[in-house]
Amino acid sequence: MHANQPLAERLRPKDLEEFFGQEHLVGRDSVLRRLIDQGNIPSFILWGPPGVGKTTLAGIIARSLKRPFFQLSAVHSGVKDVRETIEKAKKQQFFNQPNPILFIDEIHRFNKSQQDSLLGAVEQGIITLIGATTENPSFEVISPLLSRCQVYIMKSLEEKELVLLLNQALKRDAYLSGMDIQINEYEALIRISGGDARKLYNALELVVNSEAGETGNGSIIITNDKVLNHVQKNLALYDKSGEQHYDIISAFIKSIRGSDPNAAVYWLARMVEGGEDPKFIARRMLILAAEDIGLANPNALLLAQSCFEAINVIGWPESRIILSEAAIYLATSPKSNSSVTAIDNATESVRTSGNLPVPLHIRNAPTKLMKELDYGKNYKYAHNFSGNFIQDNFLPEQISGSVFYQPGENQREDEIRKRMETMWKSIYKY
Repeated sequence: MHANQPLAERLRPKDLEEFFGQEHLVGRDSVLRRLIDQGNIPSFILWGPPGVGKTTLAGIIARSLKRPFFQLSAVHSGVKDVRETIEKAKKQQFFNQPNPILFIDEIHRFNKSQQDSLLGAVEQGIITLIGATTENPSFEVISPLLSRCQVYIMKSLEEKELVLLLNQALKRDAYLSGMDIQINEYEALIRISGGDARKLYNALELVVNSEAGETGNGSIIITNDKVLNHVQKNLALYDKSGEQHYDIISAFIKSIRGSDPNAAVYWLARMVEGGEDPKFIARRMLILAAEDIGLANPNALLLAQSCFEAINVIGWPESRIILSEAAIYLATSPKSNSSVTAIDNATESVRTSGNLPVPLHIRNAPTKLMKELDYGKNYKYAHNFSGNFIQDNFLPEQISGSVFYQPGENQREDEIRKRMETMWKSIYKY
């Protein structure tokens, strides 16, 4: 390996003993490790943030099982590439070779037809599919394919693992080990990495190269100040999507929640310039519309849904305008989390009270026997009464009168509050 090859590539683990993190998956007696040791793995999808070893783990598994290994990137490959790869896998079956592994990086970027092209090969056992994604597979992978795959969640690396990676890099790398390098402070390197080993190595390499240029062949002492100085000046060289992916989306969501359209658009621009996936941004706004605006403005959820659908139709860079409109609308909208509180309160009641019986009068009564058992008896049909309402009990008797939903303090829910007071005098009293 050469010094001009990226450090992350030079130090890519070759077996499970060198692999860091993900003990819940590949540690001794863990679920995936047992399957690897047995030599019979199912098709599966690795879901986790960037830089936690999804690609590396797929390669290690293929080598451990001595399987033919094909790799495609969903960014650069289409249906034709998938079919050609499957044909290659079919031909290898004639030589009594074990089932080939097809690794697809960023599988969430495949559209429906591209994912459909994988179904037959996975179902017939022509290939074992390993997909890697940074996005929730429930949203991005079609149901037929998802049902044929296990999903394993990979986690960001922890601080102790990142420190160990740094120390080992100085000892194991042929280039760095020949230099006099001392890390006095780890905090800046770890914070910049965000749990991403690739970012960690890129930042370390950037600092070492910058310091080596300044000190010649002298010793290099790495401090937080030096890291921040060199990395901030060369940010675009090592991190296209911004120095703190999760910090920026957090700042974006909190700015909208805090009703600050200026901050919201700023953080949106940071993500746009960093090359963030527009669907990731739109999905987060969709969640926020229900979680933080809710009944204060129910139209917010409709607009956020329209935004999500529109960016799937409109290409880049025009989609940034749609995202901006949605972000400003959500930021300037009144806020309420009463729906979140209501479902949390009701869930707590369910967990505390258990499976309470449904009151007889609101049970379904499709058969004669059920009617004889008083299912549905004395049920009052609301539309037969004035105002299409009649006070009745719709909760289990043991928790009758419980209030899970409390209207928020906003114009829309003030109207709801007054209506509930009029209808449910004995329950909603303010």
